[in-house]
Amino acid sequence: VTDRSLQRSMATSRAALAAIILALLPSAGAFYLPGVAPRKYVQGEQLMVKANTLTSNLTPLQFDYYNIPFCEPKNGERALPENLGEVLAGERTETSAYQFHTNVSRLCKTACRRSWTPRQVDEYRDFAAAHFRANMRLDNLPGAELVVYRDQSGHEFVSYRLGYSLAEPSDKNASNFYVNNHLRFTIRYHDVQTKGTRLQEIEEPGALIVGFEVKAMSIDHQFEGKWNDACVKKNTCELFTCDPNTGPEPTAPKLVLKTHQKMDVVFTYDVLWVHSDVKWASRWDVYLQMQWQDDEIHWFSIVNSSVILLFLSGMVAMIMLRILRKDLYRYNQLDQSEEAREEAREETGWKLVYGDVFRPPKGASLLAVFIGSGVQVLGMSCCTISFAVLGFLSPSNRGSLLLVMILFFVFMGFPAGYVSAIFCKMFKGAGTDRLKNTLLTATLFPGVVFLIFFGLNLMIWGDQGTGAVPFGTLVALLLFWFALSLPLVFLGSFLGFRRDTIEPPVRTNAIPRQIPEQIWYMRSVPSVLMGGVLPFGVVFVELFFILSSIWQHRFYYFFGFLTLVFCILLLICAEISLVLCYLQLCAEDYKWWWRSFFVGGATAWYMLAYGAYHYVARAHHAISLVSSVIYFGYLGMICYAFFVMTGAVGFLTCFVFLKKIYGSVKID
Repeated sequence: VTDRSLQRSMATSRAALAAIILALLPSAGAFYLPGVAPRKYVQGEQLMVKANTLTSNLTPLQFDYYNIPFCEPKNGERALPENLGEVLAGERTETSAYQFHTNVSRLCKTACRRSWTPRQVDEYRDFAAAHFRANMRLDNLPGAELVVYRDQSGHEFVSYRLGYSLAEPSDKNASNFYVNNHLRFTIRYHDVQTKGTRLQEIEEPGALIVGFEVKAMSIDHQFEGKWNDACVKKNTCELFTCDPNTGPEPTAPKLVLKTHQKMDVVFTYDVLWVHSDVKWASRWDVYLQMQWQDDEIHWFSIVNSSVILLFLSGMVAMIMLRILRKDLYRYNQLDQSEEAREEAREETGWKLVYGDVFRPPKGASLLAVFIGSGVQVLGMSCCTISFAVLGFLSPSNRGSLLLVMILFFVFMGFPAGYVSAIFCKMFKGAGTDRLKNTLLTATLFPGVVFLIFFGLNLMIWGDQGTGAVPFGTLVALLLFWFALSLPLVFLGSFLGFRRDTIEPPVRTNAIPRQIPEQIWYMRSVPSVLMGGVLPFGVVFVELFFILSSIWQHRFYYFFGFLTLVFCILLLICAEISLVLCYLQLCAEDYKWWWRSFFVGGATAWYMLAYGAYHYVARAHHAISLVSSVIYFGYLGMICYAFFVMTGAVGFLTCFVFLKKIYGSVKID
């Protein structure tokens, strides 16, 4: 699969029906392993440089590249999104005015001369003051410049700044800002004829692009006489500050941004082709191996999580092998006297509530719906992480992660409806309202997420950000849900209600048993809060990197570490829910249904609190109220999904555990 064939296969309209097709078809072309789809360029071939959105590490908002009056190409067209995920991620691709030709280096080439109105000057000042950067890509590779930290502790590759100031970042005096109007593009290529190349499918000579660097400079260009736009086409513009043979003059003055004034800006650029020994399959390494994502930190988190897991596993083993086994043995002794058996029953509280432990809880139908939704999110997460860790979600396929998540969530509607129907039938028996249960399973979780997303989309649209999803795409999502997700939920629910009802291992008493007064730490709220501490200790390190990646528009590609953390998280959620459920029953409190779900999902509340702390500590320079609302809106959706997923894990673990131990008790 080549990028050109991928673009052809994805070239559909943005109407509602076309967006559905985009959601279904691009999975065949969007999944390719990094390094198996090279694009070869022959000598002198023209290259298309694409311009993406403007982003800043101070706000999650993205803006269109041409919100800034940059040079625009003649007959420039907006490139169609490659998949639905790219649209939802706010990616917008434009054709830029910068023209390259394979293996042809040029210096001081003029792109255009633009006259900015006072309003455009002020808007540029605002973007530059907010640290916005322009994102460009060539051959699907992001254009970036090397930034070395002031303390020399490391470096990273980031897109180039629109402008800069020599004063403090908080000082928005326009006289301190300089316009970056000269770009130096360094294109690193790998010759396919170089010894050691294993790309057998490429027979003709050519070049593979393995690096794309962009360095921005500020130059107040000077020219003689009256400006003539015809010189741009002929490449005959003579600038005193930029020589086509030697490049920009080192002593050239910088272009100062003049506030509230009309100003003319000449945009120029250099193109340098440099041979590199980097293989095509390794060209993304400089972007993914960031200094701020140190492997040692991830390994420390894995070791820390493993210690917590071993500690909990030891507690579970002690409960299962020593306490429960001993209790069951003594309880099931048939040759004991009735007095001895009654004494054995009184020793351990969990056996005293056998007649009430499977009594249906209040809000049983809603609990069944949440369990089904949790299974749906869990299945989506497992499948998505599996695809990512196997390398199918290459970062060069923008939006593929979101697209895959949506597809898997839709297909997991079948097990969601099935599980929800099973528990609803067990709770309610023959009097179950099947239609109500099925509709709630299909709409409650995705409906809440969609309403939050729709509200945030309105705010982004009002702020003129490119992250606003077009109305046609929203309609397409609804049609996609009605056409595929809803029928799958109904199919799973139909099969779930057809199967035999799960029978409790013990008979439920007609009269509920009175629950004794509980110690303060065994009450609902303290138990739930305690249950979320250890799972949060497992995920908070990865959560920090994920939030930083989202807020600062960086790549997150540590899916191997994420898989290990995810597996440990599920085990710890299951074990902590089991331990606390056992302790609750020992205290003769049989209302475990909802509490087990909340104990498993308690980690989401800690995630929400940590997200707020991250906002205050690292993202407190948000430039608008809209940015803050968007941050907490997306954080809330993530925590909501996390809550139903881990809650379902905790509940199902407790259910299987109790069904097993009470099924082992012999009751007269």
